[in-house]
Amino acid sequence: MKSTATKSYDELREQARQLRLDVLEMTTKAGSGHPSSSWSPVEVVTALYFGGMLRYRPDEPWWPERDRFIMSKGHAAPLLYAALSHAGYFEREELWRLRDVGSPVQGHPIQGMMPGVEATTGSLGQGLSLGLGHVLGGRLAGKNYRVYVLLGDGECEAGQIWEAAMAAAHFKAGNLVAILDYNKFQETGPISREIALEPLVDKWKSFGWNVHEVNGHDIEEVLSTLQLVKQLEATGQPQIIIAHTIKGKGVSFVEADFTFHGRALNAEQAELAREELDATR
Repeated sequence: MKSTATKSYDELREQARQLRLDVLEMTTKAGSGHPSSSWSPVEVVTALYFGGMLRYRPDEPWWPERDRFIMSKGHAAPLLYAALSHAGYFEREELWRLRDVGSPVQGHPIQGMMPGVEATTGSLGQGLSLGLGHVLGGRLAGKNYRVYVLLGDGECEAGQIWEAAMAAAHFKAGNLVAILDYNKFQETGPISREIALEPLVDKWKSFGWNVHEVNGHDIEEVLSTLQLVKQLEATGQPQIIIAHTIKGKGVSFVEADFTFHGRALNAEQAELAREELDATR
């Protein structure tokens, strides 16, 4: 069956909490992964999968009319897997096999290994090009689906992102929606120190994109902006939602330490994180 917006805002916030807990358990059990990078875009992914934004059929994952979601920042794969399991694509027991040798639940998404994974990502900077390819392929096939691509801010330092941005405007890809998880940090430190992206809004506008800015943790604001994006699709302009987020959102000591980008919490830290996440119930 198709996804529908049947959850209240409170239910969506609880859904987001559950996804954060799943990411915690997956990465802690694996002893590796990217917890803080997976936590920053949780509300965005919650809105897409459980707020009625995406058209999908978990029992028919390759339904031709489905909307596509591409996790371009592939290191946030634990969040994608958690969302897909809650959406009914596969049994949740698969989550606990994250990064196991021979497991389909790899550290970065691999198309064809798990239902609902639309693209193999992880070599950063490629996801927007893949999303545009889906749009143009759908146009040739006469399909009217939307393509959503979740970008990391660090990967926006890659030139291929801007080549894809230029091409998307040229081909009038109005049904292409990029969502930037703008948490201001990459693995090695602050974006502003590594390769600054500002003035970010002006950059995207200059490439011909319609730009929206949101608080990426405000589920109501995210949903209303996604609805607006649908209404503007007919303009032919590709659209980007710049979601201002906090790296490691939900757990205070992870929010304060960007080095959790690429390392799992130990058992003691995980227990403290559970307590914080449970307190938001």
